[in-house]
Amino acid sequence: MEANQNTINYSRVIHLSHIIDRDIPQWPSDPPVEFTTVANIPQDGYYLRRFSLGEHSATHINAPNSFHDNKVGIDQYSAESLVLPGVVIDICETATVNPDYALTIADILAWEQKHGKIAFGSLVLLHTGWEEKWLDKTAFFNPDAQGIMHFPGFGYDATQFLLEQRQIAGLGIDTHGVDPGQDSSFSINRLVLAQQRIILENLTNLQQLPAKGSTLMIGVLRLRNGSGSPVGVLALIP
Repeated sequence: MEANQNTINYSRVIHLSHIIDRDIPQWPSDPPVEFTTVANIPQDGYYLRRFSLGEHSATHINAPNSFHDNKVGIDQYSAESLVLPGVVIDICETATVNPDYALTIADILAWEQKHGKIAFGSLVLLHTGWEEKWLDKTAFFNPDAQGIMHFPGFGYDATQFLLEQRQIAGLGIDTHGVDPGQDSSFSINRLVLAQQRIILENLTNLQQLPAKGSTLMIGVLRLRNGSGSPVGVLALIP
C-alpha cells in the first residue's frame, strides 16, 4: 500500500479556544452570550440547554462576507483549509510596553533569522500575551477616555508581506482582533478576507506552542452564509 503522505505525528494536544461563558469579553454592540435550560434530568430524563451568541464571539473565525459583499460565508470553507501548520511570533515583551504595537516586516525577518523562512500555507499566530487579560474586560479592550481601544495586532505592511511574499493561509491572535485596537476600519481583516484566507481571534494558550512545527485543526460551525463562527481550535504538538 502507498504510504499516507498526510500522517501527523504529535505528542500533545492543546486547546487554543477559550471556554464560552456569559461573562466573556464581548465586542461593543455584539449580542450577549445566553444559555437557557430547556430540559433537566429530574423532569425530562435528560439535560439540554439552548444557547445564543454572536458569530464573532469567544474564540472565533471571520468569513469573507463579514467585510465584503458577495464573498463566501463560513460554510464554504473546505475541510482541507481548516487543517494548517502553525507559526507563532511572540511580541509579548513589546506589547507590554506599547499596547498599540503592530507587527512589522522587521519582526517577521527577525523571527525567520531564528527559525527559518515561514513556510507556504502557514497560519501565522501572533502571541501578544493579551490572553492573560481575558477575565478583565476593561483590561482586555483597554479603552481610553474617548472609548478608543488599545491592544496590539498585525501591521498592514507586515500582513501584505506575509500574504504576498510568504503566501500564508491566514492570521490568528490572542486579542479580540487581528487589527490593532485603534484601527476602526478593520483594514487587516479586509485585506486577508478579500483573498478568502483564515482569520482567528481570541485565541488562548499560545505560550504552549513552539515557534513552528504545530498543526492546527479548526472546528467551525457550518452556519449557512455565516459571517463567522465560534470555533474549537486544537493544536497538535510534535
